[in-house]
Amino acid sequence: MVGCAALLAVTSSTHAQKQGRTFSIGYCYPAGARQGTTSEHIIAGQFLNSVTNVFVTGGGVQAVVTDFYKPITTGEFNRLRGRMEELLEKREYLSKGTVSIRFKGSKDGKKDKSKTDNVPDKFTPPNKTPEALAKKYANAKWTPEDDKEMAEIRKKMATLVRRPANPAISELVTVQITVAPDAQPGQREIRLATASGLSNPVVFCVGQLPEFSEEASRNIAEQKSQISKVAFGPKNRKAKAELKITLPATVNGQILPGEVDHCRFTATKGQKLVIAVQARQLIPYISDAVPGWFQATLSLYDAKGKELAYDDDFQFNPDPALYYEIPADGEYVIEIKDSIFRGREDFVYRITVGEIPFVTNIFPLGGPAGEKTTVQLKGWNLPASSLTLDDSGKLPGIYPFSVRKDNHVSNFVPFAVDTLPECLAEKSKHGKSNAQRVTLPIIINGRVAKPDDFNVFCFDGKAGDQIVAEVMARRLNSPLDSVLKLTDATGNQIAFNDDNTDKGAGLTTHHADSYLTATLPKNGTYLLRLSDTQHKGGPEYAYRLRLSAPQPDFALRVVPSSINVRAGATVPATVYAVRKDGFTGDIILSLKDAPKGFKLGGAKVQAKEDKVKLTLTAPSEPTKDPVNLKLEGRATIASREVVHAAVPAQDMMQAFEYRHLVPSQELDVAVTGRASNKSASVKILGDMPVKIPAGGTVSLKIAAASKDKIFGKKIHLELAEAPEGIIIKKVSPSDDGMEILLESDAAKVTPGQKGNLLVGAFPPKPAKAPKSPKSAPRKGGPTTMLPAIPFEVVQKQEP
Repeated sequence: MVGCAALLAVTSSTHAQKQGRTFSIGYCYPAGARQGTTSEHIIAGQFLNSVTNVFVTGGGVQAVVTDFYKPITTGEFNRLRGRMEELLEKREYLSKGTVSIRFKGSKDGKKDKSKTDNVPDKFTPPNKTPEALAKKYANAKWTPEDDKEMAEIRKKMATLVRRPANPAISELVTVQITVAPDAQPGQREIRLATASGLSNPVVFCVGQLPEFSEEASRNIAEQKSQISKVAFGPKNRKAKAELKITLPATVNGQILPGEVDHCRFTATKGQKLVIAVQARQLIPYISDAVPGWFQATLSLYDAKGKELAYDDDFQFNPDPALYYEIPADGEYVIEIKDSIFRGREDFVYRITVGEIPFVTNIFPLGGPAGEKTTVQLKGWNLPASSLTLDDSGKLPGIYPFSVRKDNHVSNFVPFAVDTLPECLAEKSKHGKSNAQRVTLPIIINGRVAKPDDFNVFCFDGKAGDQIVAEVMARRLNSPLDSVLKLTDATGNQIAFNDDNTDKGAGLTTHHADSYLTATLPKNGTYLLRLSDTQHKGGPEYAYRLRLSAPQPDFALRVVPSSINVRAGATVPATVYAVRKDGFTGDIILSLKDAPKGFKLGGAKVQAKEDKVKLTLTAPSEPTKDPVNLKLEGRATIASREVVHAAVPAQDMMQAFEYRHLVPSQELDVAVTGRASNKSASVKILGDMPVKIPAGGTVSLKIAAASKDKIFGKKIHLELAEAPEGIIIKKVSPSDDGMEILLESDAAKVTPGQKGNLLVGAFPPKPAKAPKSPKSAPRKGGPTTMLPAIPFEVVQKQEP
């Protein structure tokens, strides 16, 4: 008998779970700060009224909450208006001895002026008669507290938003962030916290240069006035006051509806300026905007308004960057705007300006693990033309690196590390490429050196050999849009591929890297041709081409990267498996070096499946700060154990439709609430997985140390996100706990189907609640969940 134990906290708050699901943030402005400074920042989101803490990944950054702003609802507005009318009446009566009576439908809202206000008529309400008012205000006095209350009401009433343009970012929290002088520069993640848990993360940058931005207080006021406004199109654009800066600098800004931002600086002849924008890097995807991010354009003007340089993207990256050598002393102006003049509060940007290093491309794009690789550097203001990278002790993967000049850190560049043999592609001659003979397995580092160029590689193969050809270029910041064509020696096409989607590349929207697999039909020589599908080329069009037999493998993503759970309770999470080169086996999941009390349920990605819904059970005691958990997966491939860490990720929507698994830096878990002596140990009894007959039923028993506390009238069990065709048919008490009768529909399930059942514990249904399917989770979600229950659909045994 197998027992799956957990703690089921029956006193968990449904409200807290609701808030945990909807509590979210959309942006941080300014989206970064300089080393050794303290600054004020705005974080916008939804359901932020109980925010208490701010957490930033990495060391050397501290933050505290200083203010909160939320637009009031129509109901709150009406209540405040009623109170304001009471105060106005009081002030008027005490100063004049009478009050104005207002009527619906009259031109000015008042009674006819020919009638005296202190003479009652048939229109005067009983509570407005002179006698009623005299009695009401007999001992009343107007006080400074009344003035203060009126001012507060006016302030609150000004925040009315009848229909917010962007409800997900309609609430604002002001935080004060202090960055230590020795904090490492680069991207971090910032999260807000309430008593119920953590928000999703957004990007926060630690910079080295002086920071310039509009005053936070002014910016908050502007954002409050913009919350209910939306403007699109050139007719709405308007100019803001120029921001004056000194070089070098980082400029922070937002493009609100119709805006065009400018910043002015003085430069001297010969200065070699790099101007680089971070916009999509800060907010990768926006769910309700097309194309799904802020598409910035960047221009440089002289003092007379002549455009000197322009960029609307850098190579294939949406964020623009440009280099310009100053021709003469004087003033210059940077302009940034949205490409089609849209604007929203979350169109946030950072511009770095100065004689700073910037790497535009490298070659090769990767190197062998355990060795040193000399990398050629191309770019602006670089300290050297090459750099030696030491990949000793590194596992296969992609590792970002940067260079320094005058203690300024450049942009980060990805570098791939692998265990296969490597070589360089031979240069084409006179516009033609002779076939380069290679021996498999091999990784070839090459370039499509000029437009309409191509590379051809030949190798020997045998009938029945399986061949994989994979290009790594776009995923390594190369602009190459590759295409692969495999032929035999006579030119007969065996396989062809242009683009291949890599679900693990969550920041890529155009999956331009090619991938093909083929079974060779006969012994002989084969040719593989690589080119750019857009007929482009140049030194920056580099690639890594893997040519080998299949190398079965996998990668993992765990979603979400912020998990909120009450002490002793259980919550769901999703692990996605990115399968490679035909790998179809099981992947066993586990926590690595987790604090005591954390447990996974249903921790297995079934063979051939690309995801699993599992559960995480928290310790019985809450934690003061979020816990950084690490999850890994194990699989047996070619008789050896392969282990990979699961990368935390956010499941983000782009432009109303597309979804991406965007990597996060940490998997943070907030264990909240209080440990309760009313919690009880729950066990799922029986052999696992549960065998569910196709078209039949099976009983599942649950035991608890305290039956009355768990299975009395305290909770109600339902399937959450049930697989199609499987329902809870009946739930009944048993001698040692509870018995669940599961039923499957033979028309909707398949023998051999495997997965997890997630069972939610809900408060009892109201006595007169309408009946609903037992498998349909309620609106608002469960108070907690049982550990995931593995199942397998089996063939029904006929009597």
